[in-house]
Amino acid sequence: MDLTSLSLLERAKSGSNPDWDRLVAVYRPLIFNWLRRQGLPHDATEELTQDVLMSVFRGLATFAHPGQAGAFRGWLRVITANRGRAYWRADQPRSPGGSDFHELMRQLEDPHSALSQQWDREHDQHIVRHLLEQIEGEFPAKTMQAFRRQVFDGAVPAAVAAELGITVGAVYLAKSRVLARLRKEAEGLISAESLP
Repeated sequence: MDLTSLSLLERAKSGSNPDWDRLVAVYRPLIFNWLRRQGLPHDATEELTQDVLMSVFRGLATFAHPGQAGAFRGWLRVITANRGRAYWRADQPRSPGGSDFHELMRQLEDPHSALSQQWDREHDQHIVRHLLEQIEGEFPAKTMQAFRRQVFDGAVPAAVAAELGITVGAVYLAKSRVLARLRKEAEGLISAESLP
């Protein structure tokens, strides 16, 4: 199974429907939930999310990923900000949040703003969760349990080993294998610092 994010972007760029659908499945919830939390009503959020995805679809053919982690994330953030501003201008008298929403979109476009940094963190967390779901079937259940207990629950390896009836070495190995696979899938999409 080839889930590597950069290769997925390249395949989606070529117009592959299954790969575009997969890209939408990954990014639609992120965009929708982020916009919804900015105070837009459900219908407006749906419309704006579709607009952002259409802009991504149109621009993906010319998007040149420089291989730098976070490049696609930043491009998506700017598209979201631009489409949000266009939405606000087109519907200004009725736009929820009024000028506050316009200011949020301005902040979102600024890569140094707190809001932009929040977007980056949420993007990376979303991608890590999604990638873990995708690779989970590649590992035995105990391997994933050992990984999750150590990484997300902060459990010490000896305790995890006792809980799962495996050796401490197997616990360390589980974490190492899952992280290696996760790093491969996340390459170029998120920075190594964003990984657990």
